[in-house]
Amino acid sequence: MEILVTGANGYIAQRLIPVLLEAGHSIHAVVRNAARFAEANAHDRMHIYEADLLQPESLSHLPKPIDVAFYLVHSMSANGDFSQSESAAAKHFVDYINQTACQQIIYLSGIVNETQLSTHLESRLRVEKLLGSSKVPLTTLRAGIIVGSGSASFEIIRDLVEKLPVMIAPKWLNTLCQPIAIRNVIHFLCGVMLKPAYYHQHFDIGGPDVLTYKQMLLQFAAVRKLRRSIITVPIMTPRLSSYWLYFVTATSYPLAKNLVDSMKVNVIASPNKLAEELQIELIPYTTAVTMAFQRIEQHMVISSWIDSFSASNTSPQLMMQVEVPKHGCFHDIKWRKVGNNETQVLENIWSIGGKRGWYYGNFLWRIRGFMDKLAGGVGLRRGRTHPNEINAGDALDFWRVLIADKQEKRLLLFAEMKLPGEAWLEFKLMKKNNQLYLRQTATFRPRGVWGRLYWYSVLPFHVFIFNGMASNLISFKP
Repeated sequence: MEILVTGANGYIAQRLIPVLLEAGHSIHAVVRNAARFAEANAHDRMHIYEADLLQPESLSHLPKPIDVAFYLVHSMSANGDFSQSESAAAKHFVDYINQTACQQIIYLSGIVNETQLSTHLESRLRVEKLLGSSKVPLTTLRAGIIVGSGSASFEIIRDLVEKLPVMIAPKWLNTLCQPIAIRNVIHFLCGVMLKPAYYHQHFDIGGPDVLTYKQMLLQFAAVRKLRRSIITVPIMTPRLSSYWLYFVTATSYPLAKNLVDSMKVNVIASPNKLAEELQIELIPYTTAVTMAFQRIEQHMVISSWIDSFSASNTSPQLMMQVEVPKHGCFHDIKWRKVGNNETQVLENIWSIGGKRGWYYGNFLWRIRGFMDKLAGGVGLRRGRTHPNEINAGDALDFWRVLIADKQEKRLLLFAEMKLPGEAWLEFKLMKKNNQLYLRQTATFRPRGVWGRLYWYSVLPFHVFIFNGMASNLISFKP
């Protein structure tokens, strides 16, 4: 079967694609930046297309002979009017899909059973109607909270539970929802493929438990064997609630704002027989949490929401920039002799950030992350998906990985923190005078006078932070 997957870099698609490949299907993956996707998803039945649904001219080269199309594009974490962007993307997709031989569109949406919906859920419903206007039959699966290692909701709940022994929380923690395990979501997506009985239909999908968000937090804590107390108060405004979620967790402020807006709405699935018809055994919430941590402990997290470019508003086109600019920039370059320690040094570079830290002045890095949060940036809480594996496109604390090439012994990071300019951090092992050296280069391209003042104000800290980091990258042994 020829299957088109939009949003192929996304959390759901990265879980779905391996299952489809294992079943013998050919995948046509649509991504905004192929360089970020190709290396980690090489397969003889994987065909990668670079396109942006907001730019209809970029869709002209997408394949026409396809059987099924999965529409997995969402923009809730983006700044600005994400609902307008989502509608435009859906319209452009419909124009394309009407020219193909596609027999079915499958769309993963949100549960929309309340009379008063959040902006996020209204946008999902609008997209569903737009996709339904296509000549190709649409099957919509509507889900609430998705529980799985790396999902936005799972990681936000994890942040809250593991960092706060006592929570003074907004009253929306008493809102009801029906969480569903990511494994069940994939079962449903695959189960409805090319089954005419489900054409022009929509189905709510949820797990067997209906819980308040407070109950979800407490049951999560119980799985983790943590004692937690939660006190809900009625005085938190939506703005205060958004800031509370933003500062305590790794989420961006736009995502926190939209999540708070949605969490005021009950998200409970309408009864149907879809799970029974597809012979899907629904996974209880606590079992889903346990399964997620088993994958985390085994370092088997396939995808994570923190790696999404929309979570940081960094343009995916940045991935095309493999060379750091030289003109109009400030540079801080450190050289260290590697000697016979090449393998360990390369491993240290590939393990930088996250729990390992930055090898020198971690307390100062945390302060910088907190300052970034105060300024509306991503902060340090994103960490990294895997402790010692890294790929181009991954999020790494408040950096984005542009290049991770072990053969070339080069790691290039781009700063996603709030700055009056642009910053890069590069690590490269290279020969100099017939000796192997580590060259560590910090580059800053200032934006106006404020950018130059910023560089000179942090220069004293760079002297010992970057010196210490370069030295410890050479000497560190785990």
